[in-house]
Amino acid sequence: MLQSGDIAPTFSLPDADMADFDLATENGKRHVVLYFYPRDKTPGCTLQAADFSDHEEEFARHDCVVVGVSPDDCLTHAEFRDEQGLSVRLLSDTDTEVCRLYHVWRPKVVDGVEKMGVLRSTFIIDKQGVLRHALYDVTPRGHAAAVFELVKELESNANGNRKEQRGHA
Repeated sequence: MLQSGDIAPTFSLPDADMADFDLATENGKRHVVLYFYPRDKTPGCTLQAADFSDHEEEFARHDCVVVGVSPDDCLTHAEFRDEQGLSVRLLSDTDTEVCRLYHVWRPKVVDGVEKMGVLRSTFIIDKQGVLRHALYDVTPRGHAAAVFELVKELESNANGNRKEQRGHA
């Protein structure tokens, strides 16, 4: 499992509009909240995506972009986004390669049957591409607000470090 302080595995995935999102291009620009969810159009996933979308402007004010990843295809993401009025980018990982990179593709027991699926998880990546928080097996309700508090902390710590560095120059 990934931990705080690890370098975030880089990747490039298509979004609902089939435009590529490349994590490496965010280095030096913005923090990234990368959340993994099981499937579009399910109650928990809808709640989580709507919550992040509702607070997207607040994240942006802290130099942070929010992206969601699931194994659903781009077309399903587009339908989900449009039906729910979502604004966060939804990335398609149909071969689960990125889910595996982040260790969220796991065996699950559903109705007594074990099968593979996405463990709902969120990663907060700083502007240098370093994982600051790796949150596995999260609950959708209230999650976006908790993540926002961690991002605010991250940005205030970064500002504090810049002030401290200027003071030592």
